Amino acid sequence: MRFLDRLTSVIKNPGKIVIYADFKGWLRRLPDKIYLKLMYRIRIGKSLNLENPKSFNEKLQWLKLHDHQSVYTDYVDKFEVRKYIAASIGQQYTIPLIGVYESFENIDFDQLPDAFVLKCTHDSGGVIVCKEKENFNIEAARNKIDKCLKTNFYYNGREWPYKNVKPRIICEKYMVDELNKELIDYKFMCFNGEVKCSFVCLNRDLPSGLNVDFYDMDWNPMPFERYYSNSGTEISKPKNFDKMVEFAERLSKGIPFLRVDFYEVNGQLYFGELTFFPGSGFERFMPSSYDDLLGSWIDLSLQNENMK
Repeated sequence: MRFLDRLTSVIKNPGKIVIYADFKGWLRRLPDKIYLKLMYRIRIGKSLNLENPKSFNEKLQWLKLHDHQSVYTDYVDKFEVRKYIAASIGQQYTIPLIGVYESFENIDFDQLPDAFVLKCTHDSGGVIVCKEKENFNIEAARNKIDKCLKTNFYYNGREWPYKNVKPRIICEKYMVDELNKELIDYKFMCFNGEVKCSFVCLNRDLPSGLNVDFYDMDWNPMPFERYYSNSGTEISKPKNFDKMVEFAERLSKGIPFLRVDFYEVNGQLYFGELTFFPGSGFERFMPSSYDDLLGSWIDLSLQNENMK
């Protein structure tokens, strides 16, 4: 019965076939422009206007095709970006690094602390968290990491910066925030080097799933959702908010759009990551008017000038 239910669902929604084909890597031969138009239609439900993009999601697709600055590859590389962060805002704002490895077999777990985090340097989601080494499932971790290392994340959304990142593994210190029940990351949306709003991710480990709450620059909740529902609760403005904004604008200077992430652990500020295409530009806004509002904050004319 479950198989028949799934089959009926696919027949009623043929877009699921395309999404599955994309997941399996069967669409890799499609040119970027055709791929993006196809996936935009399926995920957003609209035609993608690349000639005169207006919305946030449309402009992210345009940037995928046209904004190919070579330095972006280092910015999304979880190992190489640490050098940029150290030079731009200071080494003390990076999470302590335990090791970097070419393959899973190179990791000597006997030398690692009781708690640690493994991350693939070239993708999104290739993360393993170990809270107690005694109960750590090494084989499960090996299977996940090895699979990630064989995958070029560029093909999952055609996010150009990931195309030439060298697949490696880093091991970082496991961070525990004694002030909160979970480690909260603060994500700053930077438009041409200016922070316009931010959001926080909550409840990652709960059965109900991830919640995302947007805030304006005065830390007032913004009345929209993007794919994920709001948590329904307001969290306190981070102690280091002003410094986060300052650093985010410094790191994003000269870039049409960049999301800069930070953590606040026991009152100390730490850098998280840089993201050029949140949700790969395939997450709907509710209401959709906010897709247009955030899109108006991206000035593509600056990028057009750089392309001349």
